[in-house]
Amino acid sequence: MKRIAILGSTGSIGVNTLKLVERFAGRFLVSALAAGENVQLLKEQILKFKPRMVSVVDEGAARELREALPRSQVEIGYGGEGVRAVATLPETELVVSAIVGTAGLVPTVAAIEAGKNIALANKETLVAAGSLVLATAKRSGVRIVPIDSEHSAIFQALQGHRREDIHRIILTASGGPFLDRPREHLEEVTPREALDHPNWRMGEKISIDSATLMNKGLEVIEARWLFDLLPDKIKVVIHPQSIIHSMVEYVDGSVVAQLSVPDMQGPIAYGLAYPERLEAVLPSLDFCEIKELTFLPTDEQRFPSLGLAYRALENGGAMPAVLNAANEIAVGAFLKERIKFTDIPRATEKTMDMYQRQTAGSLSDILELDRWARMKAEELIERGLT
Repeated sequence: MKRIAILGSTGSIGVNTLKLVERFAGRFLVSALAAGENVQLLKEQILKFKPRMVSVVDEGAARELREALPRSQVEIGYGGEGVRAVATLPETELVVSAIVGTAGLVPTVAAIEAGKNIALANKETLVAAGSLVLATAKRSGVRIVPIDSEHSAIFQALQGHRREDIHRIILTASGGPFLDRPREHLEEVTPREALDHPNWRMGEKISIDSATLMNKGLEVIEARWLFDLLPDKIKVVIHPQSIIHSMVEYVDGSVVAQLSVPDMQGPIAYGLAYPERLEAVLPSLDFCEIKELTFLPTDEQRFPSLGLAYRALENGGAMPAVLNAANEIAVGAFLKERIKFTDIPRATEKTMDMYQRQTAGSLSDILELDRWARMKAEELIERGLT
């Protein structure tokens, strides 16, 4: 019985993880949960899975949860200390890191320092602090298994092969909801349209990132750290069917791909049970029904966010952390209809242009730079990006 804690239990990844825990009840036990403001859903999760500890966003939410569970013995924390306690609970063996954005960085690092293996869905952890996180994991003897679909696919395609035989990896992108929309009409995109992904049901932030292709840019940066590859060894192609989740090309020209129906329970299950596989998690593919798998090149004029991610990697230093923070602010502003869809990469790029490269050798350095980038991005948006 593997004891797991979930950071972000009421989000899309967290909910799917708990569905697997329920389905494979003899394999996993929930020790702790961390959520945000969705007290009602967290209450339901507590009653069903009976964790020893939970955490919510603030003291008010903690009070509301306690009043909703007067007879429960669950320990309830809140804020940064609460989520850190969830991440480091002694009996936990595996921490599912699924908090959206840079908010997941500190508790994930705390879990690694406490010697917990990580099932990583929060790509921003490695985008903002890849070198630091991997060094900490190495010191702590911790294994990080990716559970987002693309990096899980690469991770699976690497099994049984030598890393020195890798020629490149190929990340696939669906192209999002605006793949066929004329470029001159992208300024008219509404938040509701951008949230309507054709293949995946995801949270708001990742859905917008998918629509701008920033999600794929963040994945390029994450892949650089997870698989120890230079940027020119990481390619992105558009694959609208989302059946091939990513590929590895080896030096002899052979390509190994991982395929499945587009359902996040597949990569999550692999991360939970690794190195084993859980039985019949997803339905089998019917290749005759699929009929075709198509691929298209990326268009960085149409979707400049991907190019910004490569620029951040090439610049080095803490530029990826600046990119990530500015993008989070811009996405939030778009969702509130303060800026246009096409302003998201503009705000991100202008913030990056203001950054003077500096050393960020500690977690506190990265968090301070993250705060700086958020402040600058917000100032730019307030001024109308001028």
